Amino acid sequence: MSREFHEQALDYHRRIRPGKIIVTSHKPMNTRQELSLAYTPGVAAPVREIAANPACVNEYTAKGNLVAVITDGSAVLGLGNVGPLAAKPVMEGKAVLFKRFADIDVFNIELATQDVDEIVNTIINIAPTFGGINLEDISAPRCFEIEQRLIEALDIPVFHDDQHGTAIIIAAGLLNALEIQGKTLETAKLVCLGAGSAGIATLHLLCEMGLKKENILLVDRVGVISTDLEDLSDVKAQFAVQTDKKTLADAMDGADVFIGVASANLVTQEMVKSMADKPIVFALSNPDPEISPADAHACRDDLIMGTGRSDYPNQVNNVLGFPFIFRGALDAKSKEINVEMKIAAVHALSELAKLEVPQSVLDAYNIEHLEFGKDYIIPKPFDPRLIDAVPTAIFNAAVASGVSRLNSSID
Repeated sequence: MSREFHEQALDYHRRIRPGKIIVTSHKPMNTRQELSLAYTPGVAAPVREIAANPACVNEYTAKGNLVAVITDGSAVLGLGNVGPLAAKPVMEGKAVLFKRFADIDVFNIELATQDVDEIVNTIINIAPTFGGINLEDISAPRCFEIEQRLIEALDIPVFHDDQHGTAIIIAAGLLNALEIQGKTLETAKLVCLGAGSAGIATLHLLCEMGLKKENILLVDRVGVISTDLEDLSDVKAQFAVQTDKKTLADAMDGADVFIGVASANLVTQEMVKSMADKPIVFALSNPDPEISPADAHACRDDLIMGTGRSDYPNQVNNVLGFPFIFRGALDAKSKEINVEMKIAAVHALSELAKLEVPQSVLDAYNIEHLEFGKDYIIPKPFDPRLIDAVPTAIFNAAVASGVSRLNSSID
């Protein structure tokens, strides 16, 4: 980040009024009558109705359109364990994106604890306020346990975006990249660099969609995760394979796909050169990728490249996922966001990229032409069709898989 942009960002956050969000009312409050309806004595009417029938709470309160964005500040962006206060700008930003792209209201909550039990118990105790829980920037491996315990304890959607949002966008882009390159998920040899929340969740989702575990090489700081390593965590052990390959360079040799969710500049041109014909390289570390697009394209003219940055083609951006996923889940009154819903989101995003790009998208990005191909494998965040395509797919998958409280799908 340049110094000039740094100062622009600081000014953006502090000018007019600090922060990025406000709480406001959508009901009139200008007369004595309206005051009496909004608060006492009128507010007693919905209180009595909800007390008699808790299921009607969404008719009389904001619960059904309200999501908690919750962090402990332990894994914020690429900045690490910065704590709850420093995490707050990110959580406010998340709230803005929920509202801008899916008209979902958010309370951002920064917890002053990194104890798993305290986090889980706190969220369970405040859950009645919300229609869904978005976990954010919680470090691995604690994030896996926290999310799973909350899913089991609550009857509203719980979604750790760093895991599943990232996985969904990666999968959508990868399906299209494989199609363009003439390859299939079932036969692809894949290297994943990074065994944290995003990497593990991505591998789980891709395996649900047809990727073979025997075709995966997971690489962390010590090298390839193999069965001969001792003291592997349960999370990593799921993807341990019997192999003679030890290093990232070994793993990349002959691979069809590289997914990097680790750190900058860990991949060399020699590694990319050693990959199979027509490779796919998703270097997603932010702000600097595992290998720059310039370096990757300089050594291969047959690859498809994706990054986490908006200034390069094929940005893997979670804003393509979480607002629309929660929109569909809330509309379906879903009890959870299950694997069927995640796969539905993948296919909705994948198919949308193949359609003609609206003029409004070209205008938003100041470009004249964009079409499905090596430099456009995934939709742009400002595509107005996202709000129809993804929530509808999520809604229908929730109904079909039995986790919706409704019983009919959207055509």
